[in-house]
Amino acid sequence: MMKFLKGNEAVVVGALYAGSEVYFGYPITPASEIAHAAAEWYPAVGRAFLQAECETAAISMLYGAACAGKPAITATSGPGMSLMQEGLSYMAAAELPGVIVNIMRSGPGLGNIFPEQSDYNQAVKGGGHGNYKCLVFAPGSVQEMCDLTIKAFELSFKYRTPAIILADGLLGQMMESITLPVNTYQPPDVSDWAVQGTAETRGNLITSIFMNAEIQEQRNLHLKAKYESMRKDVLSECYCCDDADIILAAYGISSRISRSAVDLLRAEGFKAGMFRPITLSPFPSEQLCSVILNRKVLVVEHSDSQFCDDLRMHIAKQGQRYQELALIFHMGGVMITVEELIARVKKELGS
Repeated sequence: MMKFLKGNEAVVVGALYAGSEVYFGYPITPASEIAHAAAEWYPAVGRAFLQAECETAAISMLYGAACAGKPAITATSGPGMSLMQEGLSYMAAAELPGVIVNIMRSGPGLGNIFPEQSDYNQAVKGGGHGNYKCLVFAPGSVQEMCDLTIKAFELSFKYRTPAIILADGLLGQMMESITLPVNTYQPPDVSDWAVQGTAETRGNLITSIFMNAEIQEQRNLHLKAKYESMRKDVLSECYCCDDADIILAAYGISSRISRSAVDLLRAEGFKAGMFRPITLSPFPSEQLCSVILNRKVLVVEHSDSQFCDDLRMHIAKQGQRYQELALIFHMGGVMITVEELIARVKKELGS
């Protein structure tokens, strides 16, 4: 079955198909349609919707639902995501699943409501205090806003760690037809860790505080090993890369622009390709390095080198030598045009 939906609405569809039982949230532009759709659709199918009084309350409610083993989700934008950082770090430390959607807008501060990708570092580096990481997914279409929300719930419960859907105002607001998923949801077994007030879960304990330095270090080493194990679930896409002379590296809305540029460049005889990480954390480092070897690379992003700097780090960690990465970017809600990108590619190719 097909549905014509906004990206924000597709998130709610994905959450419901993923078995989400509760939605907590506080509306904020350009993510408000997620709360609006959840307020209508969750009660309609017997699930719970609660508008929180603020973003700090919403993430705390998510923490509480996760303690009980309930699939829960919240959504916000940049300023609200900043307010959620403390609760998010508590969830990571207590090894609790849950999905947080960030429909990025321009910042810092209140900024404006236009799309940007400036929350990249906040999402992939662990925006709160301490040593932790979240799963981070970067959809590139309305279909993926639905499908990756389902994947986020699946892996969040698999690894017992929060998952972030990192999109932007354009992806949240654009409308496309999506194919509804097949309903194959099976409730995860949470009996060995959730606290549900039953005899079976009476001995379970959830905490993020350890008053012994050695025990705290062991906790962090345990989390570090878990984060490394998540690498087997990395996702990426290579588009027209096999014979490419130049690779456009991009994610999210930037990858949509890059794909259009690649198609038009190919029509003119220029061999361009695109590499798109779908999981930003863990990052598909090996896949990236196998694609860009001995090729020119142009990084396309809507932030000030956050993504580009991360690519440099991942390439260095793989021990690969590479030529300097070229970069094209805009900030503040100004979008890179396909024409602008094509002109830059031709310049990089010396045409």
